[in-house]
Amino acid sequence: MKFKYVFLLLSIYIMFTISTKSQTKSPAEIGKTAPHFELRSAEGKIYNIDELKGKIVVLEWINFECPFVEKHYKSGNMQKLQKEYTDKGVVWLSICSSAKDKQGYYNNDEIKKRISEYKAKMTAYLIDEEGFVGKIYSAQTTPHLFIIDKNGILVYQGAIDDIKSTDIGDIKKAKNYVKNALDELLSGKSVSISTSKSYGCSIKYKN
Repeated sequence: MKFKYVFLLLSIYIMFTISTKSQTKSPAEIGKTAPHFELRSAEGKIYNIDELKGKIVVLEWINFECPFVEKHYKSGNMQKLQKEYTDKGVVWLSICSSAKDKQGYYNNDEIKKRISEYKAKMTAYLIDEEGFVGKIYSAQTTPHLFIIDKNGILVYQGAIDDIKSTDIGDIKKAKNYVKNALDELLSGKSVSISTSKSYGCSIKYKN
């Protein structure tokens, strides 16, 4: 009986160790395989990043209440990018890492309502309320954009463009890093600018 009890404790410890290790992978790094994750969408579908190999993937950290995010959605700029590139086969995943009861966190009905109001064209809106995915990708702001190539390699991380402001009028004047990187990938080229400093609101992590 004592042996069975010890064996059970040992089994639990091993399972815990394996689980912990699986959640402490190396952080995202340009030029290396994008860290694995699985997240549930507002529609209830599970998205596994490993299963999207063979496609270009955009990860967009989002908080609809952030004025920097509002700039790109109220102007229609983000939706235009989403539609242009999803029509070309790109998978666009908007990720919310806001913890429950913090700014930007919504229940599924509210998420769907806002997506509808903005006529957003992302492939899916993913919920990361524990913040695990945001932290392993070192996502700092909303928006913060990451691009993964067809081989599963992280090839861009940073700002959407080069003008840090909440002024809609600046969008036309800005150099859009995300658009440029996607155009390069789709034409078979390497991404010329792979990193930039993201700007926006801080992500409202759980801790």
